[in-house]
Amino acid sequence: MKSVCFYFTIHQPYRLKRYRFFDIGNDHYYYDDFADDDIITRLAENSYLPMANTLLDMIERSNGSFKCAIAISGTAIEQLQNYVPEVIDKLRQLADTGCVEFLSGTYAHSLASLEDPEEFLREVKMHDDLVQTLFGKRPKVFANTELIYDDDIALLIKSMGFDTCLTDGAKHVLGWKSPNYVYSAATAPDLKLLLTNDKLAEDISMNFNNPEWDEYPLTADKYVNWIASLPETEQVVNLYLSMDVFGTFLPASTGIFDFMKALPQFGKEKGIEFTTPSDVVAKLKPVGEIAVMHPISDIDEARDVSAWMGNELQREALNKLYGVAERVSMVTDRRLKQDWEYLQSSDHFYYMSTKNNAFSPYDSPFAAFTNYMNVLADFLVRVEEQFPADIENEELNSLLLTIRNQSSEIESLKKENKSLRTNLLNLDENDASENDSASATKSKTKAATKKEAPKKATRKSAAKKSDDKEEAPKKRASRKAAKKE
Repeated sequence: MKSVCFYFTIHQPYRLKRYRFFDIGNDHYYYDDFADDDIITRLAENSYLPMANTLLDMIERSNGSFKCAIAISGTAIEQLQNYVPEVIDKLRQLADTGCVEFLSGTYAHSLASLEDPEEFLREVKMHDDLVQTLFGKRPKVFANTELIYDDDIALLIKSMGFDTCLTDGAKHVLGWKSPNYVYSAATAPDLKLLLTNDKLAEDISMNFNNPEWDEYPLTADKYVNWIASLPETEQVVNLYLSMDVFGTFLPASTGIFDFMKALPQFGKEKGIEFTTPSDVVAKLKPVGEIAVMHPISDIDEARDVSAWMGNELQREALNKLYGVAERVSMVTDRRLKQDWEYLQSSDHFYYMSTKNNAFSPYDSPFAAFTNYMNVLADFLVRVEEQFPADIENEELNSLLLTIRNQSSEIESLKKENKSLRTNLLNLDENDASENDSASATKSKTKAATKKEAPKKATRKSAAKKSDDKEEAPKKRASRKAAKKE
């Protein structure tokens, strides 16, 4: 039986407002709240809510046999909580069905896996803590920002305890191999890899509403037949799609939601199951290893990371940002920490791309770069106020090590304190128990004494009666002798 895994992604960055050079040092708020509110609300009404309802309907009609996965960034969750909390409620309903698996990822949809391993690990933990709090389960399958992956990142993913990672089925990596199998990472053999089938995913996202496409119109039965006709040995098809596609890029009037609702029934007729990535790796073994020496992603034809790091503007911005990573890690200012998260979103660097970029809110890549660098300049000033740039790296590292050691010592003392408290409570309970036992013993002794007293009195009475019986004949004999005399 073939398995199909649908992955629906939700991500929105905090968009920067127009921030000029003269604002540096004077204005520490960087975000366009109006744009964030407008965009997330519109997407929620057109895509997130209708798609969530569609998925709930598919699960209900199939009696729970339809399953899928959702990947959502921390910044998207924050905006939904602020502006459209009903979407979070719908996502909770999906989680409660037990048919939807939430994936792990970076909190701000960042490029930290390419720039700063420690920051990457911290972001993933932050993301997963939030997902567990909201939806009740900790993610088990990892999907990096835009599916960025290479052999070095595989080691980081495995070090966090993940056994499964989703990445792109890039042709230049696979060569003659098919993406429709489970593979393992070359540098971490215990890490299973699930690879996306880009062609079948694009048949929905790019061609569903394209009248010039040879296969137009795309129907549910046709689509399922394509999957069913794949070689029998190819057992899993991973379809990675942005949830924005449904209802926004493909309006409801195109019939996209009806198309989705019809898939489970046609799949059942063809012996195809719609499942979660965890269920797939639980029953399928890797067929071989995949080595990825250079980072891949799911962006544009190149399937590399040039969309964020392809020109000097982008590399300059990234170097400046992550150049203060160690200093920011020691900061306790909540606002500064929050800005650090938001400024890492990959979208800011994507807007600086000199490739064809139709989704940028800026007039040009240089305009995006200038605006971002003005914001970053103010941010760096605030960081320097707490940790001046004249502190040498060795001194900074020494300070960082001291802070970490102190943190570990504090944590150790907390555990010791907790253990002592527990022991004291146990001693108090034992003392109370012993006192209660002693009191109980005294009470029993007194009660026994009271019960014994009557028994002794009875025995004395019985002995006296017995003596009286023995003495009675002697007294009568004495009286008879006295009479004779």
